[in-house]
Amino acid sequence: MRKLLVAGNWKMHMLNHEAVSLARQLKVRSLGLHRVGLVLFPPFTALTAVAEILNDSDLQLGAQNLHDRRSGAFTGEVSGEMVRSAGGSWVLIGHSERRQFFGDTDAWVNLKVHAALEAGLRPMLCVGESLEERQAGRLQEVLGRQLAEGLKGLTAASATELALAYEPVWAIGTGVVATPEQAQEAHALLRGMVAELLGMDAAQRLSILYGGSVKPDNARLLMGMPDIDGALVGGASLKADDFVAIAQAADGVVK
Repeated sequence: MRKLLVAGNWKMHMLNHEAVSLARQLKVRSLGLHRVGLVLFPPFTALTAVAEILNDSDLQLGAQNLHDRRSGAFTGEVSGEMVRSAGGSWVLIGHSERRQFFGDTDAWVNLKVHAALEAGLRPMLCVGESLEERQAGRLQEVLGRQLAEGLKGLTAASATELALAYEPVWAIGTGVVATPEQAQEAHALLRGMVAELLGMDAAQRLSILYGGSVKPDNARLLMGMPDIDGALVGGASLKADDFVAIAQAADGVVK
């Protein structure tokens, strides 16, 4: 049986008191969900406050980004060690918004993956195609490039600390969601690529999450697909009712 993973990316939302309130609700309401792992990705400003709330719970904490250097004159950036010191154990890397708006290239994403591992963090590597790329039939090409570059220099052993998140860019924040069959196709493709890069055992152990307008009413169908190991949730993670409902859907899926 494979344990599913549900992560909430709060993006640039939540002042500290709001983040603390939501974390407290999720801490209480997630009790009894034993077959699903939960990770929260609040903004940097709320990391320490949320870490204190989650300290004695099974909920895990992560940051939404990191710099590839341990320290230095990089105003406005945060290192992996800083994330660890704030209580984080995960970090999102290569999210589509980072790639689109902040210049995160495939090469930089790879540097960040290595930096996260060196800092003792678990990277959640995000990959996905735009609408134009999908319509042009470039799904395999785009995912292959992002994955090969993102995993460059990793061993099968180091990949055990990694998770992937497939996020079709055309389905993020749009209300459009890939059908379960479309999502499964991409996830199976990614697992096959990982098998070629790092071996079949690493591919089978790897958690691959779906991220793209995941909501309570589509979560169970998506996560019921054989190669979908959970969800990276955006907008729905800002509401305790919705996020808990998605987590409950994952908890009810047996693989």
